[in-house]
Amino acid sequence: MKAIRKFTVRAVLPEPLVALEELAGNLRWSWHEPTRQLFEQIAPELWRSIGTDPVALLGAVDPARLDELARDQDYVNAANAMRDDLRDYLEQPRWYQSLEGEKPAAIAYFSPEFGIAAALPQYSGGLGILAGDHLKSASDLGVPLVGVGLFYRAGYFAQSISPDGWQMESYPLLDPDGLPLSVLRRADGSAVQVSLALPDGRTLHARVWQALVGRIRLLMLDADIPENPDDLRLVTDRLYGGGGEHRLLQELLLGIGGARAVKLWSELKGYPEPEVFHTNEGHAGFLGLERISSLIGEGLSFQEALQVARAGTVFTTHTPVGAGIDRFDRGLVRRYFGTDLLPGVNVDDLLALGAETYAGGSPDVFNMAIMGLRLGQHANGVSTLHGEVSRKMFSGLWPGFDPSDVPIGSITNGVHAPTWTDPALLALAQNRLGAADTSTADWNSPAVTDEDLWSVRGQMRLQFVEDARRRLLAAWQEQNPGGIAPAWINGVFDPKVLTIGFARRVPTYKRLTLMLHDPERLRALLLHPTRPIQIVIAGKSHPADEEGKRLIQKIVQFAATPELRQRIAFLPDYNIAMAQLMYPGTDVWLNNPLRPLEACGTSGMKAALNGVLNLSILDGWWPEYYDGKNGWAIPSADAAGDSAERDRMESEALYDLIEHHVAPRFYERDADEVPTRWVASIRHTLATLSPELSADRMVREYVQKLYRPAGHYENLLSTNNFRAARELAAWKGRIFAAWHGVAVTHVESGGVSAVPEVGDDLHLRAHVQLNGLLPGDVTVEVVYGRSTSGDDLSETNTQALQPEMENPADDATGSADGGVPTLFTGTVELDRAGAFGYTVRVVPRNDLLISPAEMGLVAVAS
Repeated sequence: MKAIRKFTVRAVLPEPLVALEELAGNLRWSWHEPTRQLFEQIAPELWRSIGTDPVALLGAVDPARLDELARDQDYVNAANAMRDDLRDYLEQPRWYQSLEGEKPAAIAYFSPEFGIAAALPQYSGGLGILAGDHLKSASDLGVPLVGVGLFYRAGYFAQSISPDGWQMESYPLLDPDGLPLSVLRRADGSAVQVSLALPDGRTLHARVWQALVGRIRLLMLDADIPENPDDLRLVTDRLYGGGGEHRLLQELLLGIGGARAVKLWSELKGYPEPEVFHTNEGHAGFLGLERISSLIGEGLSFQEALQVARAGTVFTTHTPVGAGIDRFDRGLVRRYFGTDLLPGVNVDDLLALGAETYAGGSPDVFNMAIMGLRLGQHANGVSTLHGEVSRKMFSGLWPGFDPSDVPIGSITNGVHAPTWTDPALLALAQNRLGAADTSTADWNSPAVTDEDLWSVRGQMRLQFVEDARRRLLAAWQEQNPGGIAPAWINGVFDPKVLTIGFARRVPTYKRLTLMLHDPERLRALLLHPTRPIQIVIAGKSHPADEEGKRLIQKIVQFAATPELRQRIAFLPDYNIAMAQLMYPGTDVWLNNPLRPLEACGTSGMKAALNGVLNLSILDGWWPEYYDGKNGWAIPSADAAGDSAERDRMESEALYDLIEHHVAPRFYERDADEVPTRWVASIRHTLATLSPELSADRMVREYVQKLYRPAGHYENLLSTNNFRAARELAAWKGRIFAAWHGVAVTHVESGGVSAVPEVGDDLHLRAHVQLNGLLPGDVTVEVVYGRSTSGDDLSETNTQALQPEMENPADDATGSADGGVPTLFTGTVELDRAGAFGYTVRVVPRNDLLISPAEMGLVAVAS
């Protein structure tokens, strides 16, 4: 048969139902339950079978049914009321509008993937889901964000499992005309395009799709257009596909093309251009270079433009391991930027931004995370522990500083509660507690009884079991077309049995198969005569990750054992639709990565929002929130001799917790068959974790800790024809040129008793060679704290020393004598007993630096 050209024909709605088109076109329906219920009423069975997608529903429903609804005045009124509610949501002031003081008028948020709804499969895992939740909460809070990504014609991939348990990938093409997307067009109706100059005189073109995510516009660049030759049309073929050059092209389009698309969109719509640019991981880092190129076009030098771009850039790192960072061959990067791609930008200046100049770095690669940190004055990890790991991981960029001084903060991820909270639990909060959402509900109120909570938890477990059986049946039928499905599939899982969930991407560090370390012990737990457990597992391995696929195969083969197949199952093709039933439908959420390699791990957060208890290694977000009442902590065997020994020790701890703590509590029932101690943990989890794990909390923190400061510094450097940026670049140039000669030449101390006591004053006199710099250019400070082994200090504090006029030329306005040290003095009070240590250091000082370590320059007393 010849190849068939496919396209989507959109439904024409009867005039009384035109409100449905507006509602379907805005992805708020993906988290707004009343809108979803409105569409479900059209054709309930069809709604469930197509995966809760209003656009697909309206295209598939019988036109006669639409005509029938058009004559139903109650339904028409409900649709119009829902449309009016959406318009109010889009137009009325929200939290951000109530903030007083300086705040950015627009913020651009770049990510290589966005997980918003199953109907728009443009995500692979946690990074994309986080980005989608970030947009949703920004919308709910009224934050003026515009999202920027790529449109992948085949998304990530569809997963199926072969009879022998091996992951197989397929790439069904998406038709954007059948998705809640529209082309960005000019006033004359022509489609907006962005273009990038490539080597050999070629040009990459891309059109811009736009999706409405509540109040937020998401721009998605698509290279699959006739203006490109066949090979360039494949640039946006699939997420994380292809080799190094293919990935480089994707990231050039995302960063440079995305920045140009935002500028065009702002001009067309009359919106302010973003003051703050947030890059979600390093994939979009080239956006900073596009901004530098634009600023050079306004008359700035590279270094001056760099200061402005840095000031307004937020960089979030998500990986705790070097292997998770994109690194490109420097020669390849040089070839692509030795063109007209970025007018005014010298390729050597550009290459320096991604150079691994620290010990152990490679001179042959261009590191996207390193460039992200050098281009972003404001940087963060995604949990408190991940912030600590990141400061150590990237400390080579700030030589001479302790990891605690490295200017990378942390904002712990959150998840969008309306998306991930089951409607049954939300209804309980609204009907019994009068709460708009679960995070504001008083879960300790007697208005909700233990029986109420346990009943809702049972409903959620049952709906998940039914969904799991449907998915397993569909997978079997795909493997055995035309065959008669075995009866045992209808008995997979029991809605009354303790259910443990494990679902995530499948890199080796997440240890999918830790539960299989002792197969016989796991078998005994699954088949326990009075306290059985059941385990549901899902997740995708990257197509190139053979070891990850082998882990999936081991799980699938173990679960295929006849006596176990109704107690443990792997569900193929993990996606948002599956997750929205799996998280609420489990009782315990399992997470057992190699600590500290889990940056955050938001799957356990989504489970907790539904009253699920976590059973996890103390990694990612769990160390911050585990309190002994909301789940269990699996002890980490960090000191084990090797990885095999560590796996053995941690798997045994996992088995012990399930057998002796988790299962007994679940099956301990009162006279009404309610596990009261378990329900008490559910209440505690909902009451304490729901507000903390919310993406609303996360986005508020981004606004207050990063977006507002970034907007402030960008404005400072941009006003008065970039006067401050020019001055800052010149000052930095002077500091860098002189720093080789800056030194603490001598430190004198006195004032303490022969036997130092608490309350003594330590008087310090530090002689500092400034090499022509002014005292006002630097901070000379004593760093002191508890003395530990070697030359290390813990629990440190800093105190600035003040310049004395020992040398008359040394003042804040005169010219310092490079040959005569300047005297700095100060006093430190000894306010606690124990081992004490101190040192004196010199760091650059400027009001436009947000950290003493920012420039990576320090001179420490020898």
